[in-house]
Amino acid sequence: MSVLSRPAAVDRTNQLVVYRDDGPISGFLGRLAQGNLPPLLPVLVAAAITLVLLIAGVGGKSNPALFAPVVALLLTGPASTHPHDGRLDWLVPPLMRAIEYGYLAVLGFTNGVSEPLIYVLIAVLAYHHYDTVYRTRQKLWPQEWVSRAGLGWEGRMLIVAAAGFVGALPFVYAALAAYLGVLFVVESVLTWTRTDRGSGVMVNLEEEEEAQ
Repeated sequence: MSVLSRPAAVDRTNQLVVYRDDGPISGFLGRLAQGNLPPLLPVLVAAAITLVLLIAGVGGKSNPALFAPVVALLLTGPASTHPHDGRLDWLVPPLMRAIEYGYLAVLGFTNGVSEPLIYVLIAVLAYHHYDTVYRTRQKLWPQEWVSRAGLGWEGRMLIVAAAGFVGALPFVYAALAAYLGVLFVVESVLTWTRTDRGSGVMVNLEEEEEAQ
């Protein structure tokens, strides 16, 4: 069965894949692997290596942490098309968020990026990921173009790493915060506004939980 025709077994599986927030590069690697690579072990290894590289880069003349996004992408990208139906695969999205947020925070703090810029960028991403979770619980699935325009977790980390090589981290943090803030907030507001007008399917979560 090709990856394009591989259906998710249940809604929860679909949600986990969406929560990963993969971009085009990760999706391409996933299509090459055809959904055959289990996701949990690679993301655990990626988290451990990212942590080691971040620690090794603190206070040093060189910064091996700049290579962490490439390592994380090569490890976790091929698993992006897996159905995430393992017993512990629900751990994958939060681990990926820990990798992305932790990387952006540590790299920014240790390289002189203004603290407000770091907080704003991470807050924008946190808003996007919270909005995604809440949408799926309301049966509103994010559109594919939003994931592409949002660059995916790997795209954002790779851009920041490239900025670190050329000494442009403050500028890139500011640019990403502004661009992603406008993209995610405007798209979110428009989506929920249209939903209120009846174009979406609203679910009362309290009634749904009581029914279960």
